[in-house]
Amino acid sequence: MGYRWRRAALAVLVASAVTLPVVGAARPRTPAPPPVTLAPPTAATLDAAYTAHRADAEAAARMAADHGDRRRAAADRALAGPDRQLLAFDGRGPGRVTEVLGDLAHADRVAVLVPGSGTGIDTYGRFRATAEALHARLVREAPAGIRTAVVAWLGYETPGTVTAAVATTGRADRAAPELRSLVDDLRTVSGPRAHVSLICHSYGSVVCARAAAGLVVDDIAVVGSPGTGVDTAAALRTRARIWAARGADDWVANVPHLSADLFGTTVGFGTDPVAPEFGARVFTAGDGGHGDYFAPGSPSLANLTRIVLGRTTAVTRD
Repeated sequence: MGYRWRRAALAVLVASAVTLPVVGAARPRTPAPPPVTLAPPTAATLDAAYTAHRADAEAAARMAADHGDRRRAAADRALAGPDRQLLAFDGRGPGRVTEVLGDLAHADRVAVLVPGSGTGIDTYGRFRATAEALHARLVREAPAGIRTAVVAWLGYETPGTVTAAVATTGRADRAAPELRSLVDDLRTVSGPRAHVSLICHSYGSVVCARAAAGLVVDDIAVVGSPGTGVDTAAALRTRARIWAARGADDWVANVPHLSADLFGTTVGFGTDPVAPEFGARVFTAGDGGHGDYFAPGSPSLANLTRIVLGRTTAVTRD
């Protein structure tokens, strides 16, 4: 009975794809200028890139205000602030932002945060808060002489939380080349000595999995993951250490861990990443829910900090 129920649930998600995108397509989008086109960043051009993308965010804020979208105008204006280090900005549609916290050009340890569904410029503040929490703890716990940076990468159009797209790999497949390009840019800016970790939340873990093969990163940690689209960590074909965690009160534990081809669409993400058969290094996340992995003082944030700093033997395991 349980298996038949799961198959039925997957079929409902696919059927929803026929109607939900039509509803979304009818919504008017706030206008914004096209993103500025710059050469790939280097340590020498980093500040100029930040300045150019802040100016683009300010232009987007003006267009949003003229359009009457005060919420988007406020979000864009905040991103245009003089202290914001924007490595990329695109105010069109749901929006895309890549923001750096810390001194990327001289960082020894770099963490890239990849968000899950329902994240866009309008909700970017919540995502940035996770980056701020991790960066603050890294600064506090890094050994003397070790410099850190966190990159909040909203570099793809995330699926809506209640749309059928969130149950397929389509958005992740399109996002993977962009994430690979970002990592290449980070390696150019920070140099080959930098230790790079991907921290992937929820649907973001599917994005990281699609990008993983051959990616030059040291660690990939998935938290609150519905699955990665593969059945084992080895199938990711990466030299990176693979970590996984789920809070005791995270609703994602109830997601069926199946993958099925239905009506020409692959739905579901396969093996649970915290299951022994997946083969990840499972670490303690505590009692939190789906949005609590970066809560100050939480076991998950403590362990993610240790992973980024390379203190792997100090990571507490479930």
